[in-house]
Amino acid sequence: MTAPAPTATAVTTVTAVTTELTKFADPLPVPPVLRPGTELTVRLLPAEQRLHSELPPTPLWTYEGSFPGPTIEVRRGQRLRVAWQNQLSTPYPAQVGRLAAIAQPPAENSPGLDPTLVDAKAAALPAWTVTHLHGGVTGGGHDGWTDNGVLTGESQLAEYPNDQAATALWYHDHAMGITRLNVNAGLAGLYLVRDEEEDALGLPADEFEVPLVLCDRNLATDADGALTGQLLFKTVGPLPFAGRYTLVNGAIWPHLEVRARWYRFRVLNASSSRAFRLHLVDEENQRVPGICRQIGTDGGLLGAPAELPAQGLTLAAAERADLLIDFRALAGRRLRLVNSAPQPYDGQPIGDTDPVGVPDPANRLPDPEVLEFRVSATPEPEPDPFTLPPVLSPSYRRLSHDTLPEHEHRVVALGRSTAGVFQLWEMEPVPDAELPPAGTTVDGYVQIQQAGQPVRTYRRVAADFDDRLDFRVRQDSWEQWTFVNLSVALHPVHLHLIRFQELTRAVCDVSSFQGGGTPIGSPVTWGTETPIPPADQGWKDVIKVSPGELVRIAGQFTGATGKFMYHCHILDHEDDGMMRPFTVTPGAVLDLTGGTGGMGGMDGMGGMATGGM
Repeated sequence: MTAPAPTATAVTTVTAVTTELTKFADPLPVPPVLRPGTELTVRLLPAEQRLHSELPPTPLWTYEGSFPGPTIEVRRGQRLRVAWQNQLSTPYPAQVGRLAAIAQPPAENSPGLDPTLVDAKAAALPAWTVTHLHGGVTGGGHDGWTDNGVLTGESQLAEYPNDQAATALWYHDHAMGITRLNVNAGLAGLYLVRDEEEDALGLPADEFEVPLVLCDRNLATDADGALTGQLLFKTVGPLPFAGRYTLVNGAIWPHLEVRARWYRFRVLNASSSRAFRLHLVDEENQRVPGICRQIGTDGGLLGAPAELPAQGLTLAAAERADLLIDFRALAGRRLRLVNSAPQPYDGQPIGDTDPVGVPDPANRLPDPEVLEFRVSATPEPEPDPFTLPPVLSPSYRRLSHDTLPEHEHRVVALGRSTAGVFQLWEMEPVPDAELPPAGTTVDGYVQIQQAGQPVRTYRRVAADFDDRLDFRVRQDSWEQWTFVNLSVALHPVHLHLIRFQELTRAVCDVSSFQGGGTPIGSPVTWGTETPIPPADQGWKDVIKVSPGELVRIAGQFTGATGKFMYHCHILDHEDDGMMRPFTVTPGAVLDLTGGTGGMGGMDGMGGMATGGM
């Protein structure tokens, strides 16, 4: 008897589900450029875009169908009227959810979310937006006031005089309470101002001037754990958003083919909260020194090129850097831009020789890679004509307290409410006759003392966004603002309307601060000032204030009038209420009404930059 032939068995190949994406697989996209005349319509549109070639398309809310939006380029003094036309559709394109408990490894870094934790209220959000030109000198009615959102089918009309020095601004949504969600969905883009001072430098231009819009995102998964391409805004406990995937110009971990010559890079940190501490490394992950110079900051060109610090270039949320990189001696090489900043970032430096480009998942940096540069091995047909100029901006002047015109002083403490929400505490000096008894702690009373100087006592007069308007600024006046960080987090504080310079930075002993105040007689103290690196001496509109730091800035409130905001640019903090209003009013109006709202006698009380606070 013949045995029956064996039955063929079907072999099933099981492919493991992965949330890994190939690094540096895709070329860096460059946003389209708009060079308008006097009027421009920018449509806010729903769109789909592949963030990586291994992902399905991602649903987004965008400006003109791209993420980031188109780069708008204007000349200084070119007055531009923009209609920001809301043509978005619902539902909100990203998943939103929160984990209750902080865990190790941090679960918010991983893609995907338990479907039971998806926030149905977020999915029901209307397309309610208001666009702010960050760093733009424009009137309060055109600045993108946070409550002045428009719905689908409506337009926000704004006028930008653009009468300011050449620099990289950016535009993004600023809607009250949901800025972090609207920006996460894709509502951001660059805005470049050009002028004759910049033209005279002959900087790398056209294909050799490249925008680098950095941000982090997370991604949703399906029931099998595979990436769907949908954005995921997942947070945990009180911590702000931290996404696993780093995007440059809307692409995850891209590469850029460059020639062996000078390039100019306009770098923006458009993240919700993540800071970037950037380093250039070679194929062996060793730092590559000496090839990069910083030539500009948030508010324009530096006076002279600055070498990047050995500890890396740090950009907190919303900060910008104008960089030149010399690839001439690197033909045929590959360099990587990597991030070494933990999340949340507290401002602590890295050692000059510490390894970088190393995964640090415990500190929410599982993937330090940002971008790969691939330098062509083909010799240049002609020598690069660019020469690094020793002077960049002849109009640049370094500010100091002693050289400032007559100016007002204001003090803002960065604190927390009794519910644990970060706040901006606007402070006023307390006369000696009104001091509480020694040893007592009164909520909102803070004493501060510089070494060798008298103790200064302040009390909180406003903290919530809807508290009384306290800062009424005289048009064209100079002011010095002092920020004292009494909280546990670094805060990048953005002032609308103006650019400013950092005057002073110092580490404080804040151990006496007990949540709501300091015991009378036990002040916060500070002594030696921290040197300000050359690259941080430029014009800014965002200032980093680390925990336990005191920072003074100075600027002129000129170019426009109206009601404006200042706030922490960690968007989670801003949306939670770490934002306050101020007004800029013609002096004659303030004289008539008597509404100064300032601290005019402060120099007589010790002067915040002359030995007092």
